[in-house]
Amino acid sequence: MKHPSLSLATEAAHALPGQSRYGALAATLRHRVVAGEWPPGTALPAEQLLAAEHGVALGTLRRALELLAEQGLIERVHGKGTFVRQGIAGASMLRFFRFGDSAGQVPDSRILSRQTVPASATVARALGLAPGEPVLRLQRLRLIDAQPCLLEDLCLPLDLFAPLVDGDPADWDALLYPMYARRCGVHVQRAIDDIGFGLLSAPQAQPLGLAAGHPAAVVTRLAYDLSGRCVEWRCTRGDAHAFHYTVTLT
Repeated sequence: MKHPSLSLATEAAHALPGQSRYGALAATLRHRVVAGEWPPGTALPAEQLLAAEHGVALGTLRRALELLAEQGLIERVHGKGTFVRQGIAGASMLRFFRFGDSAGQVPDSRILSRQTVPASATVARALGLAPGEPVLRLQRLRLIDAQPCLLEDLCLPLDLFAPLVDGDPADWDALLYPMYARRCGVHVQRAIDDIGFGLLSAPQAQPLGLAAGHPAAVVTRLAYDLSGRCVEWRCTRGDAHAFHYTVTLT
């Protein structure tokens, strides 16, 4: 029996002009995931059941699932089934740096400031907001063995992250993304990091224990939720002399 919310009109509403049947079905399944019917980490119903609910052939359903897997929304585990991806837990910026023997180590975190401020043009554009719309801005220091290593500026849309406006940030987790999910219901599915270099201003250098004008590696991140909305703008700065990144080409 077809799911009551899955009428042909509903599926048509998710389809784009000229879109294939499996593409429209993939859009409908994505909508069900984003709506919270299948939270991250949960298994989708059996393929035969989903195909029957949507009134499609099994082959059409499988092509829709393949498309969602390519888009990173789900993962298909051989012998176990199809699951909504958990998203990324942290994607630590430390992979761009080498601070002693820090491989695999989760750095400690210290929130230096928390403010509600008007979004700059750059942040507003990234988060899909109107210029000047208020955002939650955080400045966070990451430390390894009590030594400062990374300085982060983050901007978050207030409509999603209102629960973080109040309370003691000293109680926050060292990894933000699991906390976003637990406290705000925001699941970060993917992130795009852009790497550049610059010089530290005096306010940026001081928390890191470096001199003003010291060269820094600068990583700008845009993080996206299950619906594809950008939910975090982040700029991370660290000592350029510690920058280290390895890519294997095959």
